[in-house]
Amino acid sequence: MTPLPPTGAVPPVRSLSDARHIIAACFLGWTLDACDFFIVLFTLDNVARSFSTSLEAILLAPTLTLISRPVGAYLFGRAADRYGRRPILMATIVTYSTIELLSAFSPNLTVFLALRLLFGVALGGEWGVGTSLTMETVPPHWRGTASGLLQAGYPAGYLLASLMFLLLPALGWQGLFVLGASTGLSVIYVALYVKESPVWLARQQQAAGPRAARPPMLSVLRRYRGLVVYAVCLMAAFNFFSHGSQDLFPKIFLALQRHLPHPTITVIVVLYNIAAIVGGLCFGALSERIGRARAIALAAALALPLLPLWALSTTPLWIAVGAVLIQFCIQGAWGVVPAYLNELSPADVRATFPGVAYQCGNLIAASTGLIQNRIALGLGGDLAPALMIVVGGAGCAIALLSTFAGPRFRSHLDGAPE
Repeated sequence: MTPLPPTGAVPPVRSLSDARHIIAACFLGWTLDACDFFIVLFTLDNVARSFSTSLEAILLAPTLTLISRPVGAYLFGRAADRYGRRPILMATIVTYSTIELLSAFSPNLTVFLALRLLFGVALGGEWGVGTSLTMETVPPHWRGTASGLLQAGYPAGYLLASLMFLLLPALGWQGLFVLGASTGLSVIYVALYVKESPVWLARQQQAAGPRAARPPMLSVLRRYRGLVVYAVCLMAAFNFFSHGSQDLFPKIFLALQRHLPHPTITVIVVLYNIAAIVGGLCFGALSERIGRARAIALAAALALPLLPLWALSTTPLWIAVGAVLIQFCIQGAWGVVPAYLNELSPADVRATFPGVAYQCGNLIAASTGLIQNRIALGLGGDLAPALMIVVGGAGCAIALLSTFAGPRFRSHLDGAPE
């Protein structure tokens, strides 16, 4: 493996008030981004009926969104490494909000799917830019908690989408998309209160201007090839872990297979997303004590014995208990990811590398819902074994990778726990 260069000094952070504003803005951006994504999953059958097509055809929408996310991670990430984190973060928010609004007025299925493909580009860009801005700004001892809070934006967006789903009878799926597009207003908060990363500004001064040459991405990939392979494999497992437990669970599994009523599904989704937020915060903070890789492995391992309770329960109470516990662990592991990937990332590509690694993992896992659906069809139509196979396999992979491969790589950002 090619040796990694020394870390170098990180400039002091801005005021704690600035750090809080950046955490709040990036949390808000990721929350609203995730909300817009999950609106599609909650309205799959409604959209299918509107376009007079099959449910399987509409399942292409989230798949296309996941496929295009690496493109956004690369394009927006490279732009953020060159022109700054703050303006590119604002650009991603405006872009995904605009596409969400246009999706509501799609005249046919083809246009709808094309827009969801473009939505993935903006979705892929927001995470990498937001996490790099956060991790380069907050004090080192805040990173674990900030990481858990930032990643908690994803289940928070899921929770917001589930609450919006209650309005479906009144607004229809198009109305939900229009409401989701209002998330673009969050760019005002970023414009007023968020300042540029002090790390990025310091590097620009050293490089004599924002248009100084950046290392070609291919040369970075070759130099850090071991790290790249590890990060992409880890994030592929992570995305099978989360999407395998979420994408088909509320609408297909709970509604169509377990035949739970709409209000009950909403209560279960709200509960397990609250648990997911708490899990991300707990394991993010724990990673400051035991290290990032150990915290990830612990959370993933704890999810495995919960699989039967989660997927095989038949009563609403036990389904809810299983879902709450497993999402606490799954999103607990995810809560460490923003800090972990940013600390491993080479400084010159910190807005690009974490997002590209994350979204390449997403690309590998893009067909999670289709895979689970095919497994279920092969097993007589029961989705429960398919959920357990995909989520269990992903959890094992995460625990093994972070335990045995993770210690080979060290931080490029000062203050990371051993």
